[in-house]
Amino acid sequence: MSGEFAAFAILSLTAISGGILMLNVTKVIHMLVSLVLTFLSIAGLYILLTAEFIAVVQILIYSGAVTIIMLFGIMLTRKTDEEETAPGRLKKWLVFAGIAVFAVVMYIGIYNLDLTGEPAALHENNTEQIGIALFTGHIIPFELTSVLLLAALIGAIVLAKKEEEEEKQ
Repeated sequence: MSGEFAAFAILSLTAISGGILMLNVTKVIHMLVSLVLTFLSIAGLYILLTAEFIAVVQILIYSGAVTIIMLFGIMLTRKTDEEETAPGRLKKWLVFAGIAVFAVVMYIGIYNLDLTGEPAALHENNTEQIGIALFTGHIIPFELTSVLLLAALIGAIVLAKKEEEEEKQ
């Protein structure tokens, strides 16, 4: 077993465990911590793929900024952190069945995957390659994403303003 394979196994199991843990804990702060664990593990997987730029962006944006925004959102809402009742057996079995079906579908998809093709030069100027691909071939989806995010921001402001006005009345 090589060191690279061991690192991949540890990071992928950590990412999967963080995702499963996030779905199964009841406190919102614990969910957030397990989400950070998953994000950091995915950044480690990017480093194994020699995509250092994407790994740093993953850590800065997802593990840092998005997590802080979620934390502020949790703290600013008025929802109390109450213990929920334990889920019933039916819910647990349905969750297990869903995970099992997802695992089988992923296994079949990966098993039937055809990876033949011309290898790309991945280790040379990663950031430059991302910039060229993003601003030449994918400029329309990039700009549409920015418009969509702007619309979501305006919608959030309008909804927050409505709630604020309803509270005053």
